[in-house]
Amino acid sequence: MDLPVMPPVKPMLASTAAEIPPGMHYEAKWDGFRAIVFRDGDELEIGSRSTKSLNRYFPELVDGLRERLPERCVLDGEIVLARDDRLDFDALTERIHPAASRVRMLAERTPASFVAFDLLALGDASLMDVPLRDRRAALEEALGHTHQPVFLAPATSDLAEAREWYERFEGAGLDGIVAKPFDLPYRPDQRAMVKIKHERTADCVVAGLRHHKSGPVVGSLLLGLYDDAGTLQHVGVCAAFSMTRRRELMAELEPLLMESVAGHPWADWTREEAHETSRMPGGPSRWTGTKDLSWLPLRPERVCEVAYEHMQGDRFRHTARFRRWRPDREPGECTYAQLVEPVSYDLSEVLTPPRP
Repeated sequence: MDLPVMPPVKPMLASTAAEIPPGMHYEAKWDGFRAIVFRDGDELEIGSRSTKSLNRYFPELVDGLRERLPERCVLDGEIVLARDDRLDFDALTERIHPAASRVRMLAERTPASFVAFDLLALGDASLMDVPLRDRRAALEEALGHTHQPVFLAPATSDLAEAREWYERFEGAGLDGIVAKPFDLPYRPDQRAMVKIKHERTADCVVAGLRHHKSGPVVGSLLLGLYDDAGTLQHVGVCAAFSMTRRRELMAELEPLLMESVAGHPWADWTREEAHETSRMPGGPSRWTGTKDLSWLPLRPERVCEVAYEHMQGDRFRHTARFRRWRPDREPGECTYAQLVEPVSYDLSEVLTPPRP
């Protein structure tokens, strides 16, 4: 491979904002695996956000990208997987599997797609220092007639339209808007863009904790919600605390610590088969590897309010943010019914926007 921009390259990143800023280039924020694709003739490399190769996990993309992309190019984009006209991140994570036979089976059963939103090189020219407006124009020309599994991310400079996308596209599994200055060069591993993500709140039962890596203080709180059958399901964690707050939380929760997991709603967490019917902490994961997933059980008696972005199935898609204790709430009131369900939106309308 001999390209003007060579791997590895870390993607350009975004800082968080509360509102969509005016006067910028806007795109939907995709919920998938960030990837930079390098193609030089028959040679093709899909690099992850951490620059690891993703080729073996997405063989159908390797073939599809080789067929659809320009002969020599470097693209920034997102690997996504759709089920029932909605992005499905859980199905995407299933592709990171050590068994090649399972990867091939899933590639046929649930093929992935690549949504391109930036062009870093084309032919013999590096576009890294070219302003975004010109990179976007070159990207549209290069991918204007492509189709599955390669899509051109829709974009707009209309603030009103970006706000409409922010509301509508969530129903297709997208999780916000990314705003980029028009004169922005491509800056790997720098937070040069702005992301605006959905945020909601929910009251959750605090049913366990994990120690921080530094010692016996709170590292994360394990959160639960009751389903229609009255079973407490593990929905995620909140973890971003100062060291002072970690100590305070440990002191606050110490009276609720149980001597053992016996009698706890998640008592079966060490049994792999128990995770097939219920959500509880410590489930098997290809992402955590040998990471210690042990936790300390708490009597499920305290309720906290957390902020979350959106749900992936029956859990929080990302780490939630602790807002406050809710002594006015009973644990049994913390159910899935309080969660807002976005209005469904056909993903195909996002991936194939009408062309002017």
